[in-house]
Amino acid sequence: MEIGTNQPNQKPLGRPVASTAQHAKPKRIRHKPLVACGVLVVVVAIAMFWSWWLFGRNTTFNENTNINTNEFQAVFLTNGQVYFGKLANLNNKYVTITDVYYLQVQQNSSLQGASSTTTPNSQVSLVKLGSELHGPQDKMYIASGQMLFWENLKNSGKVVQAIDRYQDQQ
Repeated sequence: MEIGTNQPNQKPLGRPVASTAQHAKPKRIRHKPLVACGVLVVVVAIAMFWSWWLFGRNTTFNENTNINTNEFQAVFLTNGQVYFGKLANLNNKYVTITDVYYLQVQQNSSLQGASSTTTPNSQVSLVKLGSELHGPQDKMYIASGQMLFWENLKNSGKVVQAIDRYQDQQ
């Protein structure tokens, strides 16, 4: 009794096996994870470009381009003082101002009758830096942290007109 032979044309015993090519269901390729990954890559790329555009560009904002060098500026300090002059070097630790003027308020009081009540009359005048007792040069260096804001002045403003009158007298 022969149990098995090694002949190539011999069919296996048992049920016949159907061809897999005829009856196999086509495999479905699922694209959902692939599409989700693609969308995620696009969103990350947009976010990276947007972040670079806002924060990473090498173009720094230069305040000095906003200074009208042909006109005077007003510089307002944290102590309430205001200086008028030609402003420069805004992006430094110290701001430079030249051709400096400031307002000085003079209060005159007059006695009225027998009472000790005084009526203050204030007069505002424009003072050129350099005429003070200590004789400073006509250039100031103001710590950036002490400056609240600055503004370009119009030539038609009262301060610039007073500066022009002062310069005409010199």
